[in-house]
Amino acid sequence: MSQLVAKAKTLVNKMIVAARPQLDEFWKYAKVELSPPLPADFQKLKQTAEAAKNASKKDMKGQLKKSGLSQVTVGQAWLNMLVTVEVITWFYMGEVIGRRHLVGYKV
Repeated sequence: MSQLVAKAKTLVNKMIVAARPQLDEFWKYAKVELSPPLPADFQKLKQTAEAAKNASKKDMKGQLKKSGLSQVTVGQAWLNMLVTVEVITWFYMGEVIGRRHLVGYKV
């Protein structure tokens, strides 16, 4: 029995030695990535959001003209809507076929 305990201890020690580099790297990144945001981070986020809002207001009309969205006719819009409905319908039909049941999932 003491031999079994000795083998288990050596096995555990070998596992700890083998896992140490991966755990050290994990903790290094975990300290940075999993830490809560600081007040300075919120200030930087606020400044970035304000800059994006101001840039989007300036370019809104230019982007609308550039995209050609204002030049879509009623017929083209109707066709786009029909294609969208068809794609959504095929998606839901695939869901029904995939779960092999019309209503809900079998649990």
